[in-house]
Amino acid sequence: MSYLSADKAESELAQSIKKATSIEETAPKQKHVRKCIVYTWDHRTSAVIWNILKIQPLLSDEVQTFKALITVHKIIKDGHPNVIKDALRETGWLEACARSVNGDGARGYGTLIRNYVDLLQHKLQYHREHSEFNGTFDYEEYISLKNIDDPNEGFETINDLMVLQDRIDHFQKVVFASFRMHTNNECRIASLVPLVEESYGIYKFITSMLRAMHKRTDAIDALEPLRQKFNAQHYNLLKFYYECSNLKYLTSLINVPKLPPDPPSLIDSNTPQLPKRPVAAIQYEGGGASSPAPPPPVQPSPEPVIDFWSEQQAKQRREYEDQQRPLEQELGQVNSNSQLRDASKDELIRSLQNEIQMWKNKYEALAKLYSQLRKEHIDLLNKYKQLQVKANAAQEATEKVERIQADMRAKNVELADLIRERDRARNELARIQGSQRDEMDRLRRELDEARSRVQDAGRSKGDEVSALLTKFNREKADMEASLMEKQALIDEFLKQLEDQQSEADRIRQEKDEEIAVLQAGMDECLQQLAAMQQDDKKQNLEDELERLEYEQSNKLNQILDAILSTCIQKINDGVYELELPNQHGNENTTPELTLSMIERASITSVEFMSAFSKFMDGSNSGDYTVTITRAIGFSDTIIDVLVHSKGITRLVLEDEDIEEIIKLARQSAESCIQYFSSVMSNYLKMLSPAQRPEVVIQGDMRVQESLTRLSQKTEDLILTGATDLNKMADGEVGDLVEQEMSNAARAIEEATSKIQDLMRRPAHPDFSATDIQVHQLILNSVLALTNAIANLIKCAVASQQEIVSQGRGSSSKAAFYKKHNRWTEGLITAAKAVAVATNLLVEAADGVISKTHSLEQLIVASNEVSAATAQLVAASRVKSTFMSRAQERLEMAAKAVKDAAAELVKQVKQLVAQKANSDDLRIDFNKLSVHEFKRREMEQQVKILKLDSELVNARRVLAEMRRSGYHTEETD
Repeated sequence: MSYLSADKAESELAQSIKKATSIEETAPKQKHVRKCIVYTWDHRTSAVIWNILKIQPLLSDEVQTFKALITVHKIIKDGHPNVIKDALRETGWLEACARSVNGDGARGYGTLIRNYVDLLQHKLQYHREHSEFNGTFDYEEYISLKNIDDPNEGFETINDLMVLQDRIDHFQKVVFASFRMHTNNECRIASLVPLVEESYGIYKFITSMLRAMHKRTDAIDALEPLRQKFNAQHYNLLKFYYECSNLKYLTSLINVPKLPPDPPSLIDSNTPQLPKRPVAAIQYEGGGASSPAPPPPVQPSPEPVIDFWSEQQAKQRREYEDQQRPLEQELGQVNSNSQLRDASKDELIRSLQNEIQMWKNKYEALAKLYSQLRKEHIDLLNKYKQLQVKANAAQEATEKVERIQADMRAKNVELADLIRERDRARNELARIQGSQRDEMDRLRRELDEARSRVQDAGRSKGDEVSALLTKFNREKADMEASLMEKQALIDEFLKQLEDQQSEADRIRQEKDEEIAVLQAGMDECLQQLAAMQQDDKKQNLEDELERLEYEQSNKLNQILDAILSTCIQKINDGVYELELPNQHGNENTTPELTLSMIERASITSVEFMSAFSKFMDGSNSGDYTVTITRAIGFSDTIIDVLVHSKGITRLVLEDEDIEEIIKLARQSAESCIQYFSSVMSNYLKMLSPAQRPEVVIQGDMRVQESLTRLSQKTEDLILTGATDLNKMADGEVGDLVEQEMSNAARAIEEATSKIQDLMRRPAHPDFSATDIQVHQLILNSVLALTNAIANLIKCAVASQQEIVSQGRGSSSKAAFYKKHNRWTEGLITAAKAVAVATNLLVEAADGVISKTHSLEQLIVASNEVSAATAQLVAASRVKSTFMSRAQERLEMAAKAVKDAAAELVKQVKQLVAQKANSDDLRIDFNKLSVHEFKRREMEQQVKILKLDSELVNARRVLAEMRRSGYHTEETD
């Protein structure tokens, strides 16, 4: 099969699945589901169907999820037997469907989806435990594949099947309970189609199996639980099929089975006989038949006795003939048995050939019948569409009438409520009016009584008022006389008050003058007191400020000492890993990149010295944040130097040189530790302020000396034929960098185009569909990886340009490259490594497609790409500035390359594992004898020892190749 035909079939399959699982709340069309089922029989697999289901956005909509479950159920039921095996590996997708909807969902499909997934999982679990069943539970096919002689096994099989039948009955009840009024239930009804078909198949199988077991065993009482459960399931199915027969849409899709009112008899011998199970053919055995008895020995006629010796010889001859005659008869019997066996085999071969020819003729007849049925089906579909349009119009009118009737019923209910409310209001009004009339009568009576009482009181009070008026006039005259006397006294008192007021004004004026004199003296005293208090307060504030500054300085010094201690601990950890024999450092580093890291460490040491010196010049009032930042950056750079130094030891040929590099790297770390220890506050406090700057400078000088010695040793590892940038002109250096980056980008483009050519290349006719699918998967992964590498090169060029523009100042770009020649050499080496690794990756992919390379070579090439990418990112990170956007994009591009390479390695490892599983010979070790088991165990141990030896030798050769390969000049 070519790529085009396979792609076309998969494209049509994807289109059918998309239409079958559309977002509309309608049933999946039979033709779309039928295409999926036919695809499984044509290709004998459903892996592509599961992949398409995973790609489609089905889980975002509950209707699509439910329709996908209906489609999967039908494919499992009617598809190729391999579909069940594929479905057993996809239970995770079913669980994801169950988790996709929270609660009941917006359209009420949440409960349906979870119960449907539960049913499918029970069905698949049953097929896992009973692999002899097909999706339709056909009894004839079952008994032709499995011969059950154990009644217990048959009992367990029927019981498990009844449990599955109960799960189907539970789900159909959930479906009927989910029907909604005035909505389209077509999608829900569609899920009943496979339930009806599957439940009836299980019912027929259980009926046939129980009848067979009743005929085979006499223990009828032992089967009583199965008979009771069978009768209960019969009545449940009877009710289920009756409810289904009332659904017009369902009866238009399938013929609903009609069961008798009562369960069929399982014991009656007059019931129709089921096909007998195949019995193993009775082999003809010669020993089983009674061989004809040898004829009695012929009695020799008496002969005259000649002498003793002749008589003895005759007796021995007769005994020999008696022993030989049965052997000859047995040999003849064996020959006849062999001839009969050969004849039976020939007859069996002829019968099988006739049966094959018969099935071939049936297949051709079915193909013709399928074409005719397909044509008739298309005609019926056209007629159905026309009828559907009319039915939809009629249904719309019916629904409109139903809506109007429902509105009228609602209005009638509202009118009845209003009438009841009106009657209740009338009764309440009559009750209130009656109560008000009673209340008014009572109030009138009380008012009349009050009026009569007022009139009586008025007559009795008239006499009292006259007497009181006379008394009032008399008391009024007395009070006027008393008032005149009091007024005279008041006038006298006012005169005395005026005299006292004038005296008080005079005294107040005198006192005000005295107060003014005293106030002036008091103000002068207060001013003197305030001046004295202000001097004391200022002194107290200065003392408090000095105390707070001292405490703050101590706290900040403690923080700085803690940071320096942490840096020392990190460097000690780096030294420990440096000296571990099983730690190999950065195995992707180069001497050029290591020199760049050493140069960066030297720069960070100077920056730390400058920041700490400024901090001390301010008398402990400098910027702590800058000092802490420089210290952390310095320690991190030293750790990078240790890692890269350990990594370049793989390129050294002599053990003495390896020990020398590790020793110099350790001395650099120790000088850095000594540097940090000498600038801690507890040590600096013991020195005078004049000696402190000298300690900082000496510490930096020791670090610079140790880094210089390590740099000189690292320079000895650089290729003898490598380009010396110091001897080149400025223009040549800039051109060389741009040329290498351009070459890397061009190599990536060529690799991408080559991968695309491989994808367009027609498949080899000897390749199977699985091989083509595997090749397509590998090429897609490699293409994604090359695209990620191309993006990485673009980001690396942008980061390089940013580094040059920010670091060159007023000098030219070429001068910057020449000034930082070690970093430039590392950048060039990294770009070359990326280009070479990409070409190796494409070559490995081409070889895998052409079957000239193994999958392991593709894994190695992918790992080389990841290593080269890490080397390029590390080279750019050496000179990048803090919070650089270009460097951030480069890091993200490198992560994308790493993820793509990891995905490629993962897929290839899966293919290798699948191939190993398919090639693995399945052996039942329980059937081996003790001697055979022990022999195989020893063979595996010998194989393990050989592989261990080969692995050790391969690693040793690889180390030698890496060491010698780096010291060999590369030629194009």
